[in-house]
Amino acid sequence: MTVWEKGVMDLDECLESLYAGKLLSEPVIEMLAFKAKELMIRDGNIVHLSSPVTMVGDIHGQFYDLLEIFKIGGYPPDTNYLFLGDYVDRGYHSIETISLLIVLKLKYPNRITLIRGNHESRQITTNYGFYTECVTKYGGDSKVWSIFTDLFDFLVLSAIVDNQLFCVHGGLSPNVQTIDSIQVIDRFKEIPHDGPMADLMWSDPDIELLNFRISSRGAGYQFGINVVNKFLKVNGVEKIFRAHQLCNDGFQVFWKGKVNTVWSAPNYCYRCGNKASILEVYDDSGDPDSLRFNVFDASPDSEKEFLRIESDNMDLELDIDEGRQMNKKAPYVEYFM
Repeated sequence: MTVWEKGVMDLDECLESLYAGKLLSEPVIEMLAFKAKELMIRDGNIVHLSSPVTMVGDIHGQFYDLLEIFKIGGYPPDTNYLFLGDYVDRGYHSIETISLLIVLKLKYPNRITLIRGNHESRQITTNYGFYTECVTKYGGDSKVWSIFTDLFDFLVLSAIVDNQLFCVHGGLSPNVQTIDSIQVIDRFKEIPHDGPMADLMWSDPDIELLNFRISSRGAGYQFGINVVNKFLKVNGVEKIFRAHQLCNDGFQVFWKGKVNTVWSAPNYCYRCGNKASILEVYDDSGDPDSLRFNVFDASPDSEKEFLRIESDNMDLELDIDEGRQMNKKAPYVEYFM
């Protein structure tokens, strides 16, 4: 039995292949993306969720660390997951990572929520690894990169858990005073260079600030405690959860928990040595024990993959036809992106 027969997708067979680290064929990816668009277009820009739910920060193509997350937090559908964006670029297996998450979304639509990150973008993926990976694994004539980047336009912009926790990839915007204003953003497009949609994916908290300041990232803003207090009060929420920034300890808490960063790519780019975390929200009581950062280290399989590819790359240096070979060394790290 094939995964695609008479236009009907066998999601279980797709999952079996993906959990084994195998690539799906381009026609299957195209069908999956079409079905995912049909599903995601029904969602507003903000998705409302109820606990229990587990939040996952940046993954960046570290496929074996994604599998480690499922080992630690529970496999779908036994655990509800809210992914905070940045599924691709940097790591060796962005295609396997996003493919698995899309199939899980189709298989368990009420258990998996995918927020768009700043790397779910045509421009960014052209420069930070995903485009090159698509061409390398599927060939220069492949449409796989375009299929996925078109799909990224359908990802939601934010989520609210238990009407108390505002969840977004990056942060706040001077153009978004109320959560309701997010609903009117046209999200079905490439991420703009500026404006509210860009800010939600690019902005960062800064404990030395009171208000907004243009971000040195080149997009979005840095924001301080006055901005946070006003946003929480106006919108009647208690905390903000986001990803987007590397944390050596796997997470970072700002202003006594009013803003929190979840980072889920351990040993980022196979060289940073950082820990990672997932954020488990158990109930809506608001008690300190109602949520916790579950910290973990890189998967042993991720380390093995890094060593294997590095070893292969050393062999490639002896190949006289290097131009046809993929440079599989860990990508140069611009931590700020």
